[in-house]
Amino acid sequence: MRCDPLQIGPVRLATNLLLAPVAGYCDLAFRTVCREQGGVGLACTDLLSPQGLLRGTAASLDLAQTSAFDRPVGMQLYGSDPTIMADGAQWAVAHGAGVIDINMGCPVDKVTKKDGGSKLLTDLPRAIAIVRAVARRLDGSGVPLTCKIRLCWHDRDFAAGRACSPGLAAALADEGVAAVTVHGRTTEQKFTGSVRLEGIARVVEAVRGRIPVIGNGDVRTPDDAERMVRQTGVQGVMIGRGAFSAPWLFRDVWARLSGAGAAAAPPDLSEEGKVGVVRRYFALMRQYRDDHYAMHHIRRRISWFGKSLSGGACRPLREAVRLAETPDDVEAALQAHLTGALRAPEPVPGGPALRLPRRSVPSPVS
Repeated sequence: MRCDPLQIGPVRLATNLLLAPVAGYCDLAFRTVCREQGGVGLACTDLLSPQGLLRGTAASLDLAQTSAFDRPVGMQLYGSDPTIMADGAQWAVAHGAGVIDINMGCPVDKVTKKDGGSKLLTDLPRAIAIVRAVARRLDGSGVPLTCKIRLCWHDRDFAAGRACSPGLAAALADEGVAAVTVHGRTTEQKFTGSVRLEGIARVVEAVRGRIPVIGNGDVRTPDDAERMVRQTGVQGVMIGRGAFSAPWLFRDVWARLSGAGAAAAPPDLSEEGKVGVVRRYFALMRQYRDDHYAMHHIRRRISWFGKSLSGGACRPLREAVRLAETPDDVEAALQAHLTGALRAPEPVPGGPALRLPRRSVPSPVS
């Protein structure tokens, strides 16, 4: 199997792989480290509130932050008012967006209770009105419009063959949307259970090659990506949580999907190389935001990164970073991990459960 780079309207990507717009995770620092590892065709911002963008609130502007290296970048908007969504799209284009995406798939209550995200799957006339308003505003800009959807709201509708996603995707194509991303779960599933590849395949069949369909959900390895393409017929693959522990996943997946073959597959990153990616991510957060932001997020993210590091020392590393009080403490913990100074003692058979010290981070080993 060989996949080609993805074309979204006038925008030609370098690969057919996209970094998902996951709330709280896909800031500029993380998008940058993923791009630096290779394989990313398009990276998307966190979910953006058009009202926040238009008011110039600090939180929204931080989420929309981009750079010359972060290209092409998709900016994803969520909301329920067609005019405000169109105004937000115009703002995003003026601030560097290469693709505008409308979120019709977020299952989180704080989004759906405002009639945005996947709540639009229960109000298709409103969804289409939003698309029409945004498409009119983008006309002539050269920036394509895409949408991200889920299979439907209720599990029972999917089980009964009444999922709205195939018909919605066809309607979106009629309205000029350049591509549709399908997360293969219902809203009721949220992020539990398994992705339903057969549901994504039905969307691919519904648009019949008129626009590309991008599959999303449960892609954590090159095998998962290949299975997604083979079983659904999607033209692109969007990766979210699978990249949180391994930003180099796009590199590995593209080597597989582009037909490079086993001989051309990139070598596994060494432990030092993986820690180097963590360090780079931490440094970029400090550069793009500030130390407070970087410390907060590295404490959250180290558990994800730890999944890709060597198993024996990861728990002590996670604990050391969680307890770190300064950036120097974080660097000390990463260095101690590499030198083996953060090894957990072997538990004594029949003895008490291991409890790590909850005081200071070990000093770096020279």
